[in-house]
Amino acid sequence: MKHFVAPLCLVGLFLIAMTQCTVPASEFQLDGDYLIGGLFDIHQVSTPLHQNRPQALSCSSEPFLLANYRRFQLMRFSIEEINNSTSLLPNVSLGYEMFDYCSNTQNFPGILKLISVNDMIQPWAEQPKNLSKVIGVVGPFTSTQTLTVAPLFMADFIPLVSYGGSASVFSNKIEYPSFLRTVYPNKNTIDVIVNIILHFNWRWVAFLNSDNDFGIDGLELFIKRIKDTKICLAYNKGLNSNTNHSQIFQQIEGNNVKIIVVFAPKTYAEAVIESAIKLNVNQKVWIADDGWSLNKKLQNMEEIKRIGTVLGVSQPVITIPGFNEYIYSIKSWAPSGNAEPQTFCNQVCNCSDLSADYITAPDPSFSFPVYSAVYAIAHALHNTLKCGAGKCDNITVHPHMVLKELKKSSFTLLNQTVHFDKNGDPKFGSFSIVFWNQSGGAEEIGFYHFYPSVKFYINATKVQWYSDGEVPTALCSPECQGGHVKKQTGVHKCCFNCEICPSNTYVNSTENPFKCINCMDTEWSTAGSTSCSLRLVEYIPFTDTGAIVIMVGTCVLVGLSLAVSVLFAINYNTPVVRSAGGPMCFLILICLGVCSFSVFFYFGQPTPVSCVLRYFPFILFYTVCLACFVVRSFQIVCIFKMAAKIPKFHSWWMKYHGQWLLIAGAFVTQAVFLISIFYDPPRPYNETSWYPEQTVLFCGLNLGAACALILPLLLCCLCFIFSYMGKDLPKNYNEAKAITFCLLLLIFTWIIFVTVFMLYRGKNIQTFNGLAVLSSLYSFLLWYFLPKCYIIIFQPHKNTQQYFQGLIQNYTKTISQ
Repeated sequence: MKHFVAPLCLVGLFLIAMTQCTVPASEFQLDGDYLIGGLFDIHQVSTPLHQNRPQALSCSSEPFLLANYRRFQLMRFSIEEINNSTSLLPNVSLGYEMFDYCSNTQNFPGILKLISVNDMIQPWAEQPKNLSKVIGVVGPFTSTQTLTVAPLFMADFIPLVSYGGSASVFSNKIEYPSFLRTVYPNKNTIDVIVNIILHFNWRWVAFLNSDNDFGIDGLELFIKRIKDTKICLAYNKGLNSNTNHSQIFQQIEGNNVKIIVVFAPKTYAEAVIESAIKLNVNQKVWIADDGWSLNKKLQNMEEIKRIGTVLGVSQPVITIPGFNEYIYSIKSWAPSGNAEPQTFCNQVCNCSDLSADYITAPDPSFSFPVYSAVYAIAHALHNTLKCGAGKCDNITVHPHMVLKELKKSSFTLLNQTVHFDKNGDPKFGSFSIVFWNQSGGAEEIGFYHFYPSVKFYINATKVQWYSDGEVPTALCSPECQGGHVKKQTGVHKCCFNCEICPSNTYVNSTENPFKCINCMDTEWSTAGSTSCSLRLVEYIPFTDTGAIVIMVGTCVLVGLSLAVSVLFAINYNTPVVRSAGGPMCFLILICLGVCSFSVFFYFGQPTPVSCVLRYFPFILFYTVCLACFVVRSFQIVCIFKMAAKIPKFHSWWMKYHGQWLLIAGAFVTQAVFLISIFYDPPRPYNETSWYPEQTVLFCGLNLGAACALILPLLLCCLCFIFSYMGKDLPKNYNEAKAITFCLLLLIFTWIIFVTVFMLYRGKNIQTFNGLAVLSSLYSFLLWYFLPKCYIIIFQPHKNTQQYFQGLIQNYTKTISQ
């Protein structure tokens, strides 16, 4: 039983309205083979209605809207023009049944009349015996009106072609399957408004929207559209009939906003502009949507010039041929009274006293959308009836059949190709960009084409700005100078402080003006830079003079080591060679030669391999050299000072070849340590902290590799201790003094290098390092081996067994006394 209560209530309301409304039909009805419904808010309920019981609404007693009455007449003209044509619908007449849709909540009798058959609404469960002649409906105008009535037409797939409903929700074909429109959706209007703002580089904007479905949808689209732009919504307020305009403008002034977008129907926009004039609001740029951008009432106000500059988005003014003549013709014979028969509620205007000049005077906005909506339905009916060759098929037409053809519409009307996309939105036409000039007219200064491709153009030279010809600025904070980054203050990204970017950073204002970007390791910059410069890459090439000298010195060292080895091999059994170490001399010379090859890797561009070969071979084999000299120093002291005092230790040392065990142990220990740190070896390193404009390439010595120097340092200390203990040995046999002197040179060399390394920054540190390594090798070769070579070659008499035994005997007698 519950399921029948609502339909009964609607039918009851429908019958009450029929018995209570007795107004003349006049211009609202025209008989025809097929009918097109029309919904026009010729009058508008200005205040909310408060009633204690249901009753019909008489729209003619509400405030009159001239522009909408003009559109109402345009639909009548369109249908009569189609009926007078012999090509579009031959032998088929179109009629209309239109209603004054002045209220969103109290105009349902008219809607029910359109979807009824013989004043009855047939349930879906029954097979309809008769069909309504209404094949489509034009209107209504506003988005809120459309949201109210659209579901009633969607149920039966009756085409509803709106000439003003621009809310985004209507593009949803799941909820509104039979809805189409000949006016662009709000998304397109917002796109044009945002492009105007971006074109003039305005950032700080207020958005005033009507507090209804149209305005709220526009606000949401605007916020979404500016999200990834430099535009900030400084202020927003919804407008209604009770809006306190004074408070709005106080808040706008408090936020220092110069750009005001008014996205609202004409009545709300008029109230805002009139209040701005009354409150002496000036020096603003107003941006109008297509609902009021051509408002002649506001344009002709003398005080309009005081509020600032008005720009707007409008539909192109397309003259409808013959329409003005039609208005003059119908007004020439219109009756002065209401003598026509009375039929149905809200089909009366009481407009017989309006002159033709008065009707044609309003702005022509939405004229072509009305005209094209009527023609779209007519062309769809033409295709449904398969009209051609002066006749149409005599078939039963259902609204859904017309809807199917309507979605495929493609015809030319006043040089416009009318067709719709899959969402029922228009794929034709464009927007004009207008400026309210000093003559009280809307002058076209640009355009925005959507199809077939987007084209945007503004001729800013035509705009007469309130600021003496200069484009006004709209910023919360002035733009930062080059090289300065924005530090946001508050919630708006347009409000910020400017801070200079430090050295080795830069700011890219195009990509991200809020962040200082670090330069790459190969780049540098000074403080306050907008880009980075490439660093000059510095390293010691092989062609460098210092490098050539050191490499030649290295080759000489290798040659000398080889020569000494040959000389010692020839004189192997002589006392000088044996006292120098015998076979151990060859090991030392080989290690010196191998170490010398590390010098070559200090030059050229560092690579991972060169960094390893720069340090590891030198550290490993120089450790062996030091171990050999430790053994030599120890043996000298042991032979001359410990043999008699500690005979057991001396015999053990000689029996088990302690010298070779110590050397091997040092070699193995250092080798194991170097292998263990080989997983994190020295690597090429770009030193960028020394000079801002340079990158010095060298090999970074990590902590593990640095620890490998501990064993050579320890051996050097032991060697120095042992050799110093033997400083009082015989003069001609005092190898300990030679070793001590070599170690002093070695220590002195590396002290100088460390000092230079700490005080000097630059690529030549590699040259100093290579020189220190070469000097370390020469210290042993020159001061330990060359004196012995001199004795072998130039003083052979001292290279005899008798001579050495005499030195030893004299020293033994001396220490025994």
